[in-house]
Amino acid sequence: MPSSQSLSESDRREVAAWAADCAERVLVVFEAEAPTDGRPRDAIARARAFARGELDTAGEIRRRFVAGRAAHAVSSPAAVAAARAAAQAAGVAHALGAAAYAAKAAGLAAPDRPEAVGDEISWQLGHMTDRTRSALRQLPPVGEDSAGPLGSGLLASGVLGSIIRELQAALRDASTRRAR
Repeated sequence: MPSSQSLSESDRREVAAWAADCAERVLVVFEAEAPTDGRPRDAIARARAFARGELDTAGEIRRRFVAGRAAHAVSSPAAVAAARAAAQAAGVAHALGAAAYAAKAAGLAAPDRPEAVGDEISWQLGHMTDRTRSALRQLPPVGEDSAGPLGSGLLASGVLGSIIRELQAALRDASTRRAR
Protein backbone atom coordinates (compact mmCIF):
# COMPACT_ATOMS: atom_id res chain seq x y z
CA MET A 1 0.00 0.00 0.00
CA PRO A 2 1.51 3.37 -0.97
CA SER A 3 2.14 5.99 1.68
CA SER A 4 -0.08 9.05 1.80
CA GLN A 5 3.19 10.91 1.37
CA SER A 6 3.73 9.40 -2.08
CA LEU A 7 3.40 11.56 -5.15
CA SER A 8 2.93 10.47 -8.74
CA GLU A 9 6.03 10.43 -10.93
CA SER A 10 4.81 13.58 -12.67
CA ASP A 11 4.25 15.37 -9.36
CA ARG A 12 7.67 14.27 -8.08
CA ARG A 13 9.27 15.78 -11.16
CA GLU A 14 7.30 18.99 -10.71
CA VAL A 15 8.29 19.52 -7.09
CA ALA A 16 11.92 18.52 -7.78
CA ALA A 17 12.39 21.59 -9.97
CA TRP A 18 11.07 23.85 -7.20
CA ALA A 19 13.19 22.08 -4.57
CA ALA A 20 16.29 22.60 -6.73
CA ASP A 21 15.48 26.30 -6.98
CA CYS A 22 15.10 26.55 -3.19
CA ALA A 23 18.41 24.76 -2.55
CA GLU A 24 20.26 26.72 -5.20
CA ARG A 25 19.41 30.02 -3.49
CA VAL A 26 21.55 29.05 -0.47
CA LEU A 27 24.26 27.09 -2.29
CA VAL A 28 26.57 30.12 -2.00
CA VAL A 29 26.50 29.68 1.80
CA PHE A 30 27.97 26.18 1.45
CA GLU A 31 30.38 27.10 -1.32
CA ALA A 32 31.79 30.03 0.68
CA GLU A 33 33.09 27.50 3.19
CA ALA A 34 33.87 24.59 0.83
CA PRO A 35 34.39 26.06 -2.66
CA THR A 36 35.89 22.89 -4.13
CA ASP A 37 33.21 20.48 -2.86
CA GLY A 38 30.83 19.99 -5.77
CA ARG A 39 28.46 17.50 -4.14
CA PRO A 40 25.66 19.95 -3.30
CA ARG A 41 25.87 21.62 -6.73
CA ASP A 42 25.80 18.17 -8.35
CA ALA A 43 22.75 17.20 -6.26
CA ILE A 44 20.90 20.30 -7.44
CA ALA A 45 21.84 19.54 -11.05
CA ARG A 46 20.58 15.97 -10.60
CA ALA A 47 17.32 17.26 -9.13
CA ARG A 48 16.86 19.44 -12.22
CA ALA A 49 17.74 16.52 -14.53
CA PHE A 50 15.19 14.38 -12.67
CA ALA A 51 12.60 17.15 -13.09
CA ARG A 52 13.25 17.13 -16.86
CA GLY A 53 12.74 13.33 -16.98
CA GLU A 54 16.39 12.52 -17.61
CA LEU A 55 16.90 10.45 -14.43
CA ASP A 56 14.75 7.80 -12.77
CA THR A 57 13.26 7.84 -9.29
CA ALA A 58 14.94 4.68 -8.02
CA GLY A 59 18.39 5.84 -9.05
CA GLU A 60 17.99 9.22 -7.41
CA ILE A 61 16.62 7.73 -4.19
CA ARG A 62 19.73 5.54 -4.01
CA ARG A 63 22.03 8.55 -4.55
CA ARG A 64 20.28 10.99 -2.20
CA PHE A 65 22.84 10.67 0.58
CA VAL A 66 25.83 11.81 -1.51
CA ALA A 67 25.13 15.52 -1.06
CA GLY A 68 24.13 14.98 2.55
CA ARG A 69 27.66 13.78 3.30
CA ALA A 70 28.92 17.20 2.22
CA ALA A 71 27.35 18.57 5.40
CA HIS A 72 30.19 16.85 7.28
CA ALA A 73 32.79 18.80 5.26
CA VAL A 74 31.74 22.18 6.69
CA SER A 75 31.47 23.53 10.20
CA SER A 76 29.10 26.48 10.18
CA PRO A 77 25.45 25.61 10.85
CA ALA A 78 24.40 27.72 7.85
CA ALA A 79 26.67 25.78 5.46
CA VAL A 80 25.51 22.47 6.94
CA ALA A 81 21.87 23.48 6.36
CA ALA A 82 22.67 24.56 2.79
CA ALA A 83 24.25 21.15 2.06
CA ARG A 84 21.21 19.42 3.53
CA ALA A 85 18.91 21.56 1.37
CA ALA A 86 20.71 20.24 -1.71
CA ALA A 87 20.55 16.67 -0.40
CA GLN A 88 16.81 17.00 0.22
CA ALA A 89 16.30 18.43 -3.27
CA ALA A 90 18.02 15.36 -4.70
CA GLY A 91 15.78 13.13 -2.58
CA VAL A 92 13.06 13.12 -5.27
CA ALA A 93 10.06 13.70 -3.02
CA HIS A 94 11.68 15.73 -0.25
CA ALA A 95 10.84 19.16 -1.65
CA LEU A 96 9.48 20.52 1.62
CA GLY A 97 12.64 19.32 3.37
CA ALA A 98 14.75 21.13 0.78
CA ALA A 99 12.74 24.31 1.29
CA ALA A 100 12.94 24.05 5.08
CA TYR A 101 16.70 23.54 5.10
CA ALA A 102 17.13 26.39 2.60
CA ALA A 103 15.11 28.77 4.77
CA LYS A 104 17.04 27.62 7.85
CA ALA A 105 20.34 28.23 6.03
CA ALA A 106 19.19 31.70 4.99
CA GLY A 107 18.34 32.54 8.58
CA LEU A 108 21.57 31.16 10.00
CA ALA A 109 23.61 33.00 7.36
CA ALA A 110 22.00 36.32 8.33
CA PRO A 111 21.78 36.32 12.15
CA ASP A 112 21.42 40.12 12.12
CA ARG A 113 18.25 39.84 10.00
CA PRO A 114 15.49 38.16 12.05
CA GLU A 115 13.23 38.37 8.99
CA ALA A 116 15.59 36.26 6.80
CA VAL A 117 13.73 32.98 7.32
CA GLY A 118 10.37 34.62 6.64
CA ASP A 119 11.74 36.35 3.57
CA GLU A 120 13.01 33.03 2.21
CA ILE A 121 9.66 31.34 2.87
CA SER A 122 7.91 34.19 1.05
CA TRP A 123 10.23 33.75 -1.93
CA GLN A 124 9.60 30.01 -1.93
CA LEU A 125 5.83 30.45 -1.89
CA GLY A 126 5.97 33.08 -4.60
CA HIS A 127 8.19 30.90 -6.76
CA MET A 128 5.79 27.92 -6.82
CA THR A 129 3.85 27.15 -9.95
CA ASP A 130 0.20 26.16 -9.67
CA ARG A 131 1.25 22.56 -10.43
CA THR A 132 3.83 22.65 -7.64
CA ARG A 133 1.23 23.96 -5.20
CA SER A 134 -1.22 21.29 -6.26
CA ALA A 135 1.35 18.52 -5.83
CA LEU A 136 2.51 19.74 -2.42
CA ARG A 137 -1.08 20.03 -1.18
CA GLN A 138 -1.40 16.26 -1.62
CA LEU A 139 1.10 15.65 1.19
CA PRO A 140 -0.18 15.15 4.74
CA PRO A 141 0.58 17.77 7.38
CA VAL A 142 4.13 17.36 8.67
CA GLY A 143 4.37 15.04 11.66
CA GLU A 144 0.93 13.47 11.25
CA ASP A 145 1.81 10.38 9.19
CA SER A 146 4.62 8.17 10.47
CA ALA A 147 5.58 6.97 6.98
CA GLY A 148 7.88 8.90 4.70
CA PRO A 149 9.95 12.06 5.04
CA LEU A 150 7.20 14.16 6.65
CA GLY A 151 6.69 11.69 9.49
CA SER A 152 7.55 12.32 13.11
CA GLY A 153 11.31 12.68 12.53
CA LEU A 154 13.70 15.57 12.11
CA LEU A 155 11.63 17.45 9.52
CA ALA A 156 8.68 17.58 11.91
CA SER A 157 10.50 19.21 14.81
CA GLY A 158 12.23 22.47 15.68
CA VAL A 159 12.79 25.17 13.11
CA LEU A 160 12.46 22.72 10.19
CA GLY A 161 9.01 21.63 11.38
CA SER A 162 7.97 25.26 11.91
CA ILE A 163 9.03 26.20 8.38
CA ILE A 164 7.23 23.25 6.81
CA ARG A 165 4.10 23.99 8.85
CA GLU A 166 4.21 27.60 7.63
CA LEU A 167 4.59 26.48 4.01
CA GLN A 168 1.75 23.96 4.35
CA ALA A 169 -0.52 26.50 6.06
CA ALA A 170 0.09 28.98 3.23
CA LEU A 171 -0.71 26.27 0.68
CA ARG A 172 -3.97 25.43 2.49
CA ASP A 173 -4.89 29.11 2.85
CA ALA A 174 -4.30 29.76 -0.86
CA SER A 175 -6.44 26.75 -1.75
CA THR A 176 -9.25 27.93 0.57
CA ARG A 177 -9.19 31.46 -0.90
CA ARG A 178 -9.42 30.06 -4.42
CA ALA A 179 -12.35 27.81 -3.51
CA ARG A 180 -14.46 30.76 -2.33
